[in-house]
Amino acid sequence: MKILVVEDEPKLAEYLRKALTESSYIVDVAHSGTEGRYLAVEGGYDLVLLDVMLPGLDGFAVLRELRRDKHVPVLMLTARDKVEDRVKGLQAGADDYLVKPFALSELLARVQALLRRGAIPTAGQDLTILRLADLELDLVRRKASRSGQRLDLTAKEFTLLTLLLRRHGQVLSRTTLAEQVWDMNFDSNTNVVEVAVRRLRSKLDDPFAKKLLHTVRGMGYVLEDREP
Repeated sequence: MKILVVEDEPKLAEYLRKALTESSYIVDVAHSGTEGRYLAVEGGYDLVLLDVMLPGLDGFAVLRELRRDKHVPVLMLTARDKVEDRVKGLQAGADDYLVKPFALSELLARVQALLRRGAIPTAGQDLTILRLADLELDLVRRKASRSGQRLDLTAKEFTLLTLLLRRHGQVLSRTTLAEQVWDMNFDSNTNVVEVAVRRLRSKLDDPFAKKLLHTVRGMGYVLEDREP
């Protein structure tokens, strides 16, 4: 498995290169957005670790260029712990987001999860459209539908569904959803996540026979197409 690390901090870049190499990955490193864009577009990588704050081109610009014709999984790394940045990254085509500083064990777990999922779309497939079963999300027009029927989602519900769909098949904890969608530390006394999931489910699943959004007791929620 080949991984590209695009990170301008020399010490962190070398730390990531060494850690991933020791985990049996083949690793290349780019120290600028311009170099990272070239390698990401021209190289045959299985995963890209992409910093947001880069000289030359920032990570969002690199991601936009990459998503024009490639769907290699992208894990964005950032010190900017703002929900707007995470939403911007996810909408631009990032598959996951990790805020610095992070534990190496969490990084490696997310890398493994993305590589397991990393299905490559067929040639010509629109990379701004996400699909699962009869569910379709248009990230540019910000529209969602099931079986051709429009889903009337709020902005937060669309962001929540985008995150769940990008990581479909993966159980996402309430803590993860609270951090990624609401930019808040999870408080066991608040039910904001449960309420949002319930409202999303009422639009996404209740009108249809096949259910896609599932609760995993004690763990969180997963979006997946389960066999009857």
